[in-house]
Amino acid sequence: MEKVKVGVVGCGMISSIYLKNCTQVFKHILEVIACADLMPELARKRAEEFSVPTYCTVEELLANPDIDVVLNLTAPAAHAEINMRALHAGKHIYTEKPFALRREEAQEVLALAESKGLLVGCAPDTFMGASLQTCRKLIDDGWIGTPYGANATIIMGSAGDGMHPNFQNFLKLGGDPMMDMGPYYLTALINLLGPVRRVTGSANQLHAKIKVQNPKSSRYGDTIPVEAPTNVAAVLDFHSGAVASLQAAKESFGYKPRLEIFGTEGNMTVPDPNFFGPVPGLDTTVIIQFRSGQSKEIPLTHGFTEDSRGIGLADIAYAIRSGRANRASGRLAEHVLDISLAIFEASAEERHIHLQTHVERPAPLPLGLKFNQLDS
Repeated sequence: MEKVKVGVVGCGMISSIYLKNCTQVFKHILEVIACADLMPELARKRAEEFSVPTYCTVEELLANPDIDVVLNLTAPAAHAEINMRALHAGKHIYTEKPFALRREEAQEVLALAESKGLLVGCAPDTFMGASLQTCRKLIDDGWIGTPYGANATIIMGSAGDGMHPNFQNFLKLGGDPMMDMGPYYLTALINLLGPVRRVTGSANQLHAKIKVQNPKSSRYGDTIPVEAPTNVAAVLDFHSGAVASLQAAKESFGYKPRLEIFGTEGNMTVPDPNFFGPVPGLDTTVIIQFRSGQSKEIPLTHGFTEDSRGIGLADIAYAIRSGRANRASGRLAEHVLDISLAIFEASAEERHIHLQTHVERPAPLPLGLKFNQLDS
């Protein structure tokens, strides 16, 4: 299969794992030919680190006729703008989450892409990893009967230590727990249970501002405003009839994830949707507790157990070459965004919000794929 040529816009911290996987794991289908960043030194560093032949400005990258798809790894506030510019340049796009910060931005991107016949993809793509694909197969094969409920929890420390180079972004919309970590859980739930029909919830924050008290931080002593909710609880009603609760917060300490699916014949403990497979130090096994009371650890049925970030981009490349739909699609990301914003609105308006978007569950990965392949 002819390789799809990729241009990377945004060469910050997250670009490292993407470039590693694009140039190693998925090199049979992807070829990264250019890197760009507002800071040229970052683009040069990544290009040299991963043997990318060109580093350039964003304008030069978008004007490059050889690039098929743009990998957008910019800050959340820039996602929609870069996506629109890439589409206008005739490129397919794959972007980091969140897809956008407003519904109108997401709709504009999708409408432009469809008018031009271009594909849109968006992280997270962890649902394509070994853990969540195993859970998907178990549910589809009826191991837990009819899924009727779920409980999702992601509790994290705050960004107040000031050690991340752009930690202030985690105090704004897009870096908040719902828009930053929520997409992993919402995408996993949609993959397992289908689309969401309506939501309600509460969104709060403990502080209007924080003072950096870590003397190791370059921002030590600075006071930074908190511009987005940092503690969110929601109830999600699915079209399937299932009901889920979701708690997402960045006001605590450590890292405490949990996802459970409840069925008429069994309850499933789902590994952390933030990861593809087993992670040392975390409980990342698939466990089913059956009606009899017996609990069974289920071996993983699928590949991609390592950090395979970028598998969604590789899936777009397969889709470009074969004409099939891509799994981590723009429509899926739009639905996730719609859910997140609806939770905020439900809190502000003290009511249920009925969603306007709808998406089908993405197609599962086939069993028995050859090493690093996505299609049979």
